[in-house]
Amino acid sequence: MLADSHCHLNYPGLIEDQQAVLDRARARGVTAMLNISTRESEWDAVIATADREADVWATVGIHPNEADAHPAIDATRLVERARHPRVVGLGETGLDYYRETSDRARQALSFRAHIDAARETGLPIVVHTRDAEEDTAAILSDEMGKGAYGGVIHCFTASAAFADKALELGLYISLSGIVTFKNARDLQAIAARLPIERLLIETDAPFLAPVPNRGKTGEPGFVADTAQFVADLRGVSVGELSQRTAENFHTLFAKTRLVDTPAAAHRA
Repeated sequence: MLADSHCHLNYPGLIEDQQAVLDRARARGVTAMLNISTRESEWDAVIATADREADVWATVGIHPNEADAHPAIDATRLVERARHPRVVGLGETGLDYYRETSDRARQALSFRAHIDAARETGLPIVVHTRDAEEDTAAILSDEMGKGAYGGVIHCFTASAAFADKALELGLYISLSGIVTFKNARDLQAIAARLPIERLLIETDAPFLAPVPNRGKTGEPGFVADTAQFVADLRGVSVGELSQRTAENFHTLFAKTRLVDTPAAAHRA
């Protein structure tokens, strides 16, 4: 059992041979993949892939770098699209001060709209944060004070203090292939101590291929390599790490348990 908690199956690099990409992932033991959207124009295609493939689910959301281009996307619109049975999460959303292709205030408004939608639907948010640790933590905390919601910090590369804050708020933390990179010593130290019950793994494919595939186009099947690395880092078997993180995936994205799929049958 392996769950890739964050991939972009409809992005260039994967969409051209999507079926073969999925087959290779399944051959490596991947039983669940979450196909993430970043702009409204992707929603239909991302959901269609999940409709067609029993072990693929979808999110609807607006990446912070796309916030300026989507001023009309509010909680109401997100809730409406999240009613689809294969949509199990909201995002990716959050704050990105690295590229700053969208105004910071607009990013924050979009981020809060996703959290509003999460509270209304009961679905978790998928949080992107880059060079915006302090403001991301402040919004997450402020919104949690208005009412509980679930979520995951995807592709975690932030500080230990931010990890502790996310855990304090009840959020999950997802590790990508970055954790396998030689220069990721600080991240590896954090990964070694994260509570297993809040840990997810992902590829962010087609990006961030882990060692030993670094430099290649990322694929969901490569989550097996990240799982092996994190298991070795934590001193546990890859089987245990894979099973626990897959269970965490289905706990956080609980709507995945409502559909009878081959992955669900495997878990049973």
